[in-house]
Amino acid sequence: MKKLKFWNKIIFVINSLVAFLLLISYILPYISPKSFATLSVLSLGVPLLILLNILFFIYWLLCVKKQLLLSLFVLLLGWNYINSMYKFSSSKHVNDANNISVMSFNVRLFNFYSWLPSKTVKEDIVGLIKTDQPDIVCLQEYRSGDPVHFEGYYNFNAEYDKKIKGGQVIYSKYPIVQSGSLEFANTYNNAIFVDIVKQKDTLRIYNLHLQSLGTRPSVNNLNKENSERFFKQVSNTFKAQQEQVELFLKHKSECKYKTIVTGDFNNTAFSYVYKEIKGDNLNDTFEEAGNGLGRTYELRRIPLRIDFILADKDFVVNGFKTYDVKLSDHYPIKAILKLH
Repeated sequence: MKKLKFWNKIIFVINSLVAFLLLISYILPYISPKSFATLSVLSLGVPLLILLNILFFIYWLLCVKKQLLLSLFVLLLGWNYINSMYKFSSSKHVNDANNISVMSFNVRLFNFYSWLPSKTVKEDIVGLIKTDQPDIVCLQEYRSGDPVHFEGYYNFNAEYDKKIKGGQVIYSKYPIVQSGSLEFANTYNNAIFVDIVKQKDTLRIYNLHLQSLGTRPSVNNLNKENSERFFKQVSNTFKAQQEQVELFLKHKSECKYKTIVTGDFNNTAFSYVYKEIKGDNLNDTFEEAGNGLGRTYELRRIPLRIDFILADKDFVVNGFKTYDVKLSDHYPIKAILKLH
């Protein structure tokens, strides 16, 4: 430190702070938002912290300075974090007659409020699904008042039902023998489920949409809004998510079937709620067979993965795809699964 020039000293101080924050983030999945909600907010910034530490490492490497060891150590310590954000291996796809393809997509009300300039967003989404023909389709932020029907699919919650919130829908090429909804309190969000029959197997499919921030988060908001108000808003959101996940886990614990969990978690793979949902019995299909960043949402060009397909460990993950189509503020994802 003493041998560094003044400018490099400043850079190293900033580097140390960023490395410390990333190090702290490694314990976030083990801290319940109800216990320490403010700290949980840091989970949203983990991708940026990883990127900054990589840049600091490269900077010191080019300067041939031993300070590179700081970010290198922190990055290696959290290698699983990097693996969750970016897959270096090529995506695999194994063709098998027994494969089951599962798509998840937050369709953002089919662009009802014209967030996107295109006037054909709904038709394009319908066309994507008809062309791709996934065996199971789970949509979030679906407008049940404007139902969509797909030939050859059974469905649950595609039409308005006063007993069930209209935001989520599941389509299945396999017969649906049971279905239901987990109604989250004081929110438009909820989770739905279906039990489907494929040959002799009955499978449980969940479609979750956890509590959102209410407004699209942005770096500009952090600069302009009162930081205390912002952190309180996010903290309350994460507390609500924890309550929703607790309700979901209680319901899931009573299920005897092999399970697939899909949905928009409105949180990252570095969060408490993700760790709780994934547990010890589910695999993250992106981590098993994905490629590249795997981003499903962008926060001011910062890629975030907040949409997931998690599958029971009795499934082999034979493929994973993130669609690079701008039809929502989210990107659709698909997993190819096969029962052992």
